[in-house]
Amino acid sequence: MSAVPENQSSAPVTGLLKCLIVLLAAAGVSACSSIMTSATNGLAENLSRAILNQNDPETVRDGAPAYLLMLDSFVEGAPEDSGTLRSAAELYAAYGIVFVEDPDRARRLTARSRSYGRQALCASNKTGCDIWNLPFEAFSSAVNGLDKADTAALYTMGLSWLAYIQAHRDDWAALAELAQAEAIFTRVRELDSDFNPSEVEHYLGVINTLRPPALGGKFDKGRAHFEKAIALSDGKDLSIKVDFARYYARTLYEQDLHDRLLREVLEADPVQEGRTLFNTLAQRDARELLESGSDYF
Repeated sequence: MSAVPENQSSAPVTGLLKCLIVLLAAAGVSACSSIMTSATNGLAENLSRAILNQNDPETVRDGAPAYLLMLDSFVEGAPEDSGTLRSAAELYAAYGIVFVEDPDRARRLTARSRSYGRQALCASNKTGCDIWNLPFEAFSSAVNGLDKADTAALYTMGLSWLAYIQAHRDDWAALAELAQAEAIFTRVRELDSDFNPSEVEHYLGVINTLRPPALGGKFDKGRAHFEKAIALSDGKDLSIKVDFARYYARTLYEQDLHDRLLREVLEADPVQEGRTLFNTLAQRDARELLESGSDYF
């Protein structure tokens, strides 16, 4: 996952901040609970905005490991809390894919993310426990049996699973699980069309173009998802265009489309409320892809 889009970019941070609220509230006095709740919620919102509007990704990257350990401790204390598990899964996925360059480390971190994501769904709905071990038809039927209350947990499981697949994309067994990830995001869209719509379309675009056409990639379908994601985000999520170029245009050797998308990313203003951090990362990726394009095409 080269970048984490729109609400998805905020989801790991927001989840982390929920854990910070718990930590701060625990340090308070119960008699002042309403004051603490108001104060910590304000702190959370301000910190979330500060992170998402940060234009120096290294600052976020260097600070994240401490929060990962803190989330682990919260999971230890609340192993059945779906919200805590979702927060841990999403932050591990974001950190492992966006900020970690070492492949072995990325595989370890995304494996933990996937484990937390699965636990989150199980905590949300017991019928979701162990469905990932089912044959595809039974898995798909089980996913379709989940209801709207499970949307957030199902989304997290799909996100963490996709992050795992991307970190293990040299493993054919992992790539074979793309069908399950697609079934998850398709069901999320059916359950609640307003739940992170541009992110869902973005991830469906990646899923359908992560493999070349000869190995099962569905590029017409993937392109439609990317284009819809761009429209839903009003073009403000630059990471969608980067992934469109990376997975679709490069694989099909469509250099004109590749270069046009990346130039549009570089010409755009990365400073967008709630998107600056990940737009900055997207522009870095765009420069690298353009520079390597002369050798690739």
